[in-house]
Amino acid sequence: MPIYEYECLKCGKKLEVIQKFSDKPLSRCPECKGKLHKLISHNSFILKGTGWYATDYASHKKENGKKAEGKSDTKTEQKVETPAKT
Repeated sequence: MPIYEYECLKCGKKLEVIQKFSDKPLSRCPECKGKLHKLISHNSFILKGTGWYATDYASHKKENGKKAEGKSDTKTEQKVETPAKT
């Protein structure tokens, strides 16, 4: 369930509430009964790993005929060693 932040327009108090998506937004401050305003804050959702624009597609773009920084044309092969049978 997401955490929603509210700020009271009367007393200025900020509060965080865990609510379901289907719950109605709070409208009154529990302290002074003033009107609440829902705040929009940064989230902690980060896309990591391969397959996302920031790590794959953008790095392959060419600008002014040059490769994007951090990428080279050469590919390196990785050798995987398997245990020897005895």
